[in-house]
Amino acid sequence: MKIAIMQPYCFPYIGYFQLIGSVDKFIFYDDVNFIKKGWINRNRILTNGEPAYFTIPVKGASQNKLINQIEFLDAASKLKKTIEQVYKKAPHFSAVADLVFDCLTYKTCLISELAANSVIATSRFLGLNTVFEKSSALYPASQGLEKTERLIQICKLNNATEYHNPIGGQLIYDKRDFLASNIELKFLQTQAIEYCQFGKEFVPFLSIIDVLMFNSIEKIRQYLNFYELI
Repeated sequence: MKIAIMQPYCFPYIGYFQLIGSVDKFIFYDDVNFIKKGWINRNRILTNGEPAYFTIPVKGASQNKLINQIEFLDAASKLKKTIEQVYKKAPHFSAVADLVFDCLTYKTCLISELAANSVIATSRFLGLNTVFEKSSALYPASQGLEKTERLIQICKLNNATEYHNPIGGQLIYDKRDFLASNIELKFLQTQAIEYCQFGKEFVPFLSIIDVLMFNSIEKIRQYLNFYELI
């Protein structure tokens, strides 16, 4: 069993989906502290050839609250208009706009659920069959453990032999701690991905929305394999 555990992000970049595709089970880490100016309720899209943030406004955002305690305000109207303006001439606008707008009108008041649904819906759109779970629903007993200890505990409960983490985790986690519990920690390094964006200079590391707008599902599935496990 290979698993990954990440905070739920709203339409994250392609590396997040590479992580999903690399494992059997993906767990949304929704009962950890909310991160202001993080990726939970915002990401970047292409605007006039430049990267620009879109943000889903939240109520009472605080890093002293858990992600699954944060509510959001109207997610659809402003962002829908923005996406229509900047991507209406993109080759795959129609199908992708339907996907994005359906996610933005998902029936919930919690940003954790809206973000998680954006990931799940996009994953299914791309044909990924990874199992999704929420830490708050199935692993609440592990709350209170030190960061590494909790991840290892969740791995043990799943009889996981591998735990996959984005490359940035090299600064946080030690492979030896996981090996002590017979779990192999691997870091995912996304390789260079470049595609045509209205014929202008390529802007990398944008939301999956941008990737979807300019590429076929078949091409994106190829991109999902452009990574290395270290």
